[in-house]
Amino acid sequence: MTEITEVPSPFCGIGTDDLTVQVDGLALKVTANGCAVNTPAFEQAITDTSPRVDGKEVSLEVAAKKAAALLKDTRLPVIGGCATDVNGMRALLALADRVGAVVDNMNFSAARNNFLTLQDSGWMNTTLAEVKNRCDLLLVVGSDLEAFAPRFFERYLWNKEAMFVDDTASRQVIYLGKAPSGNASTSPNGQAAKVLTCADADLPEVIAVLRALVKGHPIQAEAVAGIAIAELRTIAEQLKAARYSVVTWAAGALAFRQAELTVQTLSEMIKDINDMNTRCSGLPLGGKEGDQTANQVCGWTTGFPARTRFSRGYPEYDPFLNDANALIANDEADALVWVQAFNAKAVPPTNHVPTIVIGRSGMTFAKEPAVFIPVGTPGIDHAGHAYRMDNVVAIRLKKLRDSGLPSTADALHAIENALREMNVC
Repeated sequence: MTEITEVPSPFCGIGTDDLTVQVDGLALKVTANGCAVNTPAFEQAITDTSPRVDGKEVSLEVAAKKAAALLKDTRLPVIGGCATDVNGMRALLALADRVGAVVDNMNFSAARNNFLTLQDSGWMNTTLAEVKNRCDLLLVVGSDLEAFAPRFFERYLWNKEAMFVDDTASRQVIYLGKAPSGNASTSPNGQAAKVLTCADADLPEVIAVLRALVKGHPIQAEAVAGIAIAELRTIAEQLKAARYSVVTWAAGALAFRQAELTVQTLSEMIKDINDMNTRCSGLPLGGKEGDQTANQVCGWTTGFPARTRFSRGYPEYDPFLNDANALIANDEADALVWVQAFNAKAVPPTNHVPTIVIGRSGMTFAKEPAVFIPVGTPGIDHAGHAYRMDNVVAIRLKKLRDSGLPSTADALHAIENALREMNVC
């Protein structure tokens, strides 16, 4: 039994790097600095150690050859999930290029709300380090930040020392839309967050009014979506008076049509505030299960995010037409490769096409895939790199145990090598 300190996590998205993990053979136990997200992800037991073809255990070589045979004559395979580390994503793109596949990250439909805003009008965003050292007012829009990242406040708002904030306990927190699920947003001196709730569907109107108030436009109504205009006017004044305010949201939590327009309104409001002799920045939430890693690697490899097809011999990006679920439902795709090395519960959607799963040990399926290759988890079974939510830091993940499981990159390279032996270009 050994104990490993300063363990970084690929699961929470915020770059937590201070976990203590006890290793007893293949069993892991988080003994310090765990949370509701990280602890169960690290402690999940290994139940599958051998690949399966049609439900029967085989070697990695046999499984790779079977997967290659399934992909060899496909017209348009799709590679979904995309939950892996940097090296796994590199191997995934190489396989996609060889077989002419569509690459689609499973969280992209939510992230699209951010990408469409970025591509249309740009935005001004910050990093976790800037939040830690500069933020004096945090506005959380339409999200339960504490549920998303349980240790966010502990690590980045109520930190004892900051470079440009004298007393971090004096920072202000405002929730607009959803209420927090716990009390982590309450400051060390007992000041609770201000909470103004409304339905998700009302957020576009509420945010539009808030931006109008920031710009000084008159509002005739007395309330919007049950929130008093006077309350929103107070928030607008606080944003303009702050030295460094931060507005954060989770694109996936904005569950209404054309949510990208609300993200755009927020982003434009942030620009408006920066024209008023103060500083304000956005902080989109993400980075769980490799979504930021997938988009980063796909971005600096192809120039596009991870909803890109290679069927014409070069990468083509389309945030709508390259939706893997739609391609399968419309009978345009004829095979699915599902890559998910972090979350055993994130199984592929049940479908009618041949399915190859490169996944974390412990997955259970409503329908057994044609090929299942259990792989090691980055940051547990092998070293690697994964991007945190602000996209500026690639976390160096440690190897904690010897499980004997291949990495995602190993499994995908094995399939690509089998295709090469079949002369599939």
